[in-house]
Amino acid sequence: MTVQKPRAGFAVAAVLENGGWRCSELDPNALTDLDAAITELGKIVTTGAVVALLSVDDEFFVLIRLAPSGTELVLSDAAAALDYDIAADVLDMLRAEMPDEDEEETWAEGDLGMMSDLGLPSEELEMIASDIDLYPDEQLRMIARRCGFGDQFDDLLDRL
Repeated sequence: MTVQKPRAGFAVAAVLENGGWRCSELDPNALTDLDAAITELGKIVTTGAVVALLSVDDEFFVLIRLAPSGTELVLSDAAAALDYDIAADVLDMLRAEMPDEDEEETWAEGDLGMMSDLGLPSEELEMIASDIDLYPDEQLRMIARRCGFGDQFDDLLDRL
């Protein structure tokens, strides 16, 4: 497997508390290490929903949500696991098969219904993730808008 460190990207936590959203930047190590991303997300104390949105190297995105039943994950492009450790780790945690080396098709992997209680049905998340004409930051902005924290997400990205 070829391993590339991300050259670009961002890691953001979106937290729903008392009916309002706030977004904050996560440690940049979250872009290369799934365990680091989950650990960073776990440090956030809240009674509401908390979601990590990772845009990795303008290639793919990862959504992480900690839930009582365990960690929920979405990887926008399963084929990214051939080139990126964090994507391979997501597939491993999901117990999904690695794509073939010659795979040219892209597809999302994970719990596409993980954001449905926040206003984003699984079908819509799948459509966003499968749109190859969009960059990951554009896809994540769409997800943020649909879930109700688009302004907070945009404000944070403008500062990064």
